[in-house]
Amino acid sequence: MKIDLLVIGTGIAGLSYVIKAALQAPDYRIIVIAKDALRDTNTQQAQGGIAAVLNPHFDSHEKHIADTLKAGAGLCDPDVVQLVVKAAQARIEELQKWGVAFDTNKHQQLHLALEGGHSEKRIVHHKDQTGKAVQEALLAKAQTLPNIHLLAEHILVDLITEHHLPHAIRSCYGAYVISKSDQKVFCISSRITVLSTGGGGQLYAQTSNPKGATADGLGAAYRAKVPIKQLPYVQFHPTVMYSSQATQPLLLTEALRGAGALLRNAAGEAFMTKYHPQKDLAPRDIVARAIAKEIASQSKPFVYLDCSPITKEKFQTAFPYIFNSCKSLGILLPKQWIPVGPAAHYFCGGIAVDSNGQSGLQQLFAIGECSCTGLHGANRLASNSLLESLVYAHRAALKSVALLKNNPQKNLPLPNWNGAYYTNKKPSQRTLQLKQQLQQIMVQHMGIFKNNAGIEQAKKELLQLYKTITTIYHQTPLTPTFCE
Repeated sequence: MKIDLLVIGTGIAGLSYVIKAALQAPDYRIIVIAKDALRDTNTQQAQGGIAAVLNPHFDSHEKHIADTLKAGAGLCDPDVVQLVVKAAQARIEELQKWGVAFDTNKHQQLHLALEGGHSEKRIVHHKDQTGKAVQEALLAKAQTLPNIHLLAEHILVDLITEHHLPHAIRSCYGAYVISKSDQKVFCISSRITVLSTGGGGQLYAQTSNPKGATADGLGAAYRAKVPIKQLPYVQFHPTVMYSSQATQPLLLTEALRGAGALLRNAAGEAFMTKYHPQKDLAPRDIVARAIAKEIASQSKPFVYLDCSPITKEKFQTAFPYIFNSCKSLGILLPKQWIPVGPAAHYFCGGIAVDSNGQSGLQQLFAIGECSCTGLHGANRLASNSLLESLVYAHRAALKSVALLKNNPQKNLPLPNWNGAYYTNKKPSQRTLQLKQQLQQIMVQHMGIFKNNAGIEQAKKELLQLYKTITTIYHQTPLTPTFCE
């Protein structure tokens, strides 16, 4: 395939980028890759909402900026924080124009919720399924644009660089992709490639992320020697329903605590008063560490979220998804307490990009969770992630289209995937075992609490795992699951 724009990932970053690009350049050929169904994204799972300063009577850009810098523990880029915060209102209005129906109050103004780390109510939302509402609207909008071709059930294998093309300059020329249906690898030649592949929560045994969050874009960028930064800053969401099962657990939005819910330990004590002046609405890293400490000091492997301060009527109106999900599991809200604990949630680091989402490799952009813009620092402020995706997708779309219009380069002929010769013709059956081994290493040594000795031990164990995987990779045909 020879196209103008290749976008890998169909969450809020990828879809808002592709809509903007298609509207700017209706003659460009655009392909969007989804590794699973088009809706199976981290965005679809997002409950809380999008942080934006929309009521100047009690809120301000300065307050939002200060909250973001404080949550990031001194590692945010102040210029980026200012850029993103001040662009929020325009991006919210654009989403509304594209069909997203946010909740409103009795005055028909956008209803604003409160979440951890925020000094004011500023979270725009759609009940407790904001991500789903945004995903559906963006997907519907993208499907109306004739130059966008959406390709589900395809996984990124590798970026194509000068490594694959003798005498070519250092740049990205497209990607190798594998089809999940026939497990064939083919190449897509693209003038601009955009990674919007999300994070890698599935590196951990306990995560709020869907099964597809396996850091595909980060891995491909790393192998292509694209600069990556701040990867150690993995955010753990404090309140994910505790489950001994291997299925994806239910995330319980911070907006519950914003509405009055309290964290309690096994003894029933509202313990956050011991840890931070903002108590249950402290920044996520502080709440997650506090919960982990409480769990370590008691027999039960979880704490409780007590939602009884929220009336049943308000719960059913504001949080219907959580209410019905808990009811199906036998938990009657708001009276019964919900067992919760921290789980891997969000990568604050990623592919280093500039203010337009451009990476350190020519013709390659990265937006959304797979990128590192400098907004989040060591810990993301709640509901800043969807905002960052919108702002950088907007800027990346304008920049990349301008680059193509000013540089009418041709697609280079690309070599086919070189993977036809294996000593063993059958795919490996060890993928599940290897993934579980990886997750165990990460949970044991790279969780909420880390130390130098544990990190060094993890490096040794991961190197042995890498050698095993590399041997299998060279001996057996490539499959979608082995790509991950």
